[in-house]
Amino acid sequence: MGRIVVITGVFGGIGYATAITFHKKGWTVIGVDKYSGQDTEDCVDEFLNFDISRVEDVREVFRLIKVKYGRIDCLVNNAAIQVSKSILETTEIEWDEVFANNVKSTFMCVKNAYSMLKESKGSIVNVSSVHAFCTSRNISAYAAAKGSVLAFTRAASLEFAEEGIRVNAVLPGAVDTGMLRSGLGRGHLMGDNIHELIGQLGLRHPIKRIGQPGEIAKAIYFLGDNENSSFITGQAFVVDGGALAQLSTES
Repeated sequence: MGRIVVITGVFGGIGYATAITFHKKGWTVIGVDKYSGQDTEDCVDEFLNFDISRVEDVREVFRLIKVKYGRIDCLVNNAAIQVSKSILETTEIEWDEVFANNVKSTFMCVKNAYSMLKESKGSIVNVSSVHAFCTSRNISAYAAAKGSVLAFTRAASLEFAEEGIRVNAVLPGAVDTGMLRSGLGRGHLMGDNIHELIGQLGLRHPIKRIGQPGEIAKAIYFLGDNENSSFITGQAFVVDGGALAQLSTES
């Protein structure tokens, strides 16, 4: 069977690329997503159609995994949603939905995967965001949630270190995913079509382009594989094309 990885939000751009990366390395990939219908035969060995913003769904996911596989070597908490609204426009329901999908799901997946990760001395990779460090207008709920994911990562790394479970976070910058494309209309860019907006965003980076999901997936794999990163825990691994290294006043 080989080593087993569980990836939430597996049908998102980064989630799917991560599934492909682990699969190519010989891992058994268990993908979890509330959406279904995508062909997964090329990279997902088992697909579980559940909504991990719901506590009861999370419990059932890991019950099924324990019954069938009995172990997890890596948990990738990737599932996320984004609301592109100002603070005053964001509703309480939207705020709660963002935190349920981005933060509470991470917390609940870690709690329910813990016993299997302890047995394997496995790893956890939480997908946070550069918005945990620096952010912009009209994305407050997402930024606050991703900041929470990063803080939780550090806390969990300390609590689980004695069990041999490593916990790290990957912080992607601008990556060409459906989520990024849906948020390009926040008013921070100018352009008449999606290609102009993406191009303009790319030029704001020191390396003059935005990232691709596969590039983030390689970072996730590096942190998730104990053979590659056995002495790394509690860290924020930024993958952003140099965006955070550059002063906004100098761009």
